[in-house]
Amino acid sequence: MKITASIFSAFIAGTITASAFVAPSHSAVAFQARNGVTAKASSALNGGMSDELDIPCEEECAMESYPKLPESVHPGVLSGQAMVDLLTHAKENGYAIPAVNCVSSSGINACLEAARKNDAPIIIQFSSGGSQFYAGKDLDNTNYSAAIAGAISGAFHVRTLAEQYGVPVLLHTDHCSKKLLPWIDGLVSASERYYEKNGEPLFSSHMIDLSEEPIEENIEICKGYLERMAKIGILLEMELGITGGEEDGVNNEDVPLEDLYSKPEEIYQVYEELSKVSPMFTVAAAFGNVHGVYSPGNVQLEPDILDRAQAYISEKLGDDAPEDKKPVMFVFHGGSGSDIADIRRALGYGVVKMNIDTDTQWSYWEGIKKFELKWHDYLQTQIGNPDGETKPNKKYYDPRESLRAAEINTVERLEQCFCDLKCQGILGLGEKKAAENVFGPAKGGLPV
Repeated sequence: MKITASIFSAFIAGTITASAFVAPSHSAVAFQARNGVTAKASSALNGGMSDELDIPCEEECAMESYPKLPESVHPGVLSGQAMVDLLTHAKENGYAIPAVNCVSSSGINACLEAARKNDAPIIIQFSSGGSQFYAGKDLDNTNYSAAIAGAISGAFHVRTLAEQYGVPVLLHTDHCSKKLLPWIDGLVSASERYYEKNGEPLFSSHMIDLSEEPIEENIEICKGYLERMAKIGILLEMELGITGGEEDGVNNEDVPLEDLYSKPEEIYQVYEELSKVSPMFTVAAAFGNVHGVYSPGNVQLEPDILDRAQAYISEKLGDDAPEDKKPVMFVFHGGSGSDIADIRRALGYGVVKMNIDTDTQWSYWEGIKKFELKWHDYLQTQIGNPDGETKPNKKYYDPRESLRAAEINTVERLEQCFCDLKCQGILGLGEKKAAENVFGPAKGGLPV
């Protein structure tokens, strides 16, 4: 199957009228690769996006697996068993994968570059607002059509380039409140159609955030989505307790303090109910997490909540508890600006994913700011600069220059994230070779 413009349009056309999800009445089944074959065999049959589009795929791009990871984990977007194997490897080896919110192809490319530079996997995720921006702010978003189209467009961008960078990627969507469920419906529908043609879903995972709803309603709706998603190898991330602060238009700065901390009993309730459907879920439990960056002392994280929850659930499971006594895969929200000591403690308690948005928003802008500061006198007019009144400035205001500066600064910031999360040297590929035959002004960017 070749990914043509008509097929791409078909993915979008079938999603813009998606209605709110109603849990199916039939019983759930655990994920299986299409036609009963293993996840690796299914991937091999598909051949990946490079084969699909007849793009040259050599060396790291063509690898079937990595020296230091489970055999199922391969370059490109993961789903199903390969995704579960990667997350399990993270939990067992005490590292977490950075999950970065992206709103543009430039931001995505910076994430992929950073992943390869750090010899590590990465999670690329889209919010509803980020998805709409990716599609274009002038598009009408009635029925969340622009947000659906933008997320699908971003997904194809990630799928096309992840293999080329030679890194494994989890393709995820971030917070989805109750009113935004039609957005997720559209994306799951797109994955179902993609699965029918390719034997794997378009997305790796989706987050459903019903933390502001009663816990019983939160669990019941999430169970319905998990039943639908697990059948095609999509993982569910569910939120329990509220993440404070403000992000993407959602303001939780004034929520009651107790709502920022989940209870072990509640986490067990979620674990018990979702496990009846499928093991393909993670839990974003609240332990004081806050979106954004605040002055020291204003955020009181309590990662020990996760440790107590693991112990409580293990006790409930008895002989069925895993050997490491960490039955739950946790997600750390509001990672930007967090103290390294809190991050490292959380890693020991089963955190396999940490969200990063505010810090990478700043790093992207800071790269542009530094570029403008350095070349300010060359960026005021099209002609005329300190080198002469008739000297042209095109090579300075070419948008590739400032955007590349933003990418470089973001890659540097992400390196710190990979280090903080002990997520370096995971793939076993070693240092990346320098790129050759690079086009563009100043070969991809002026010195910044």
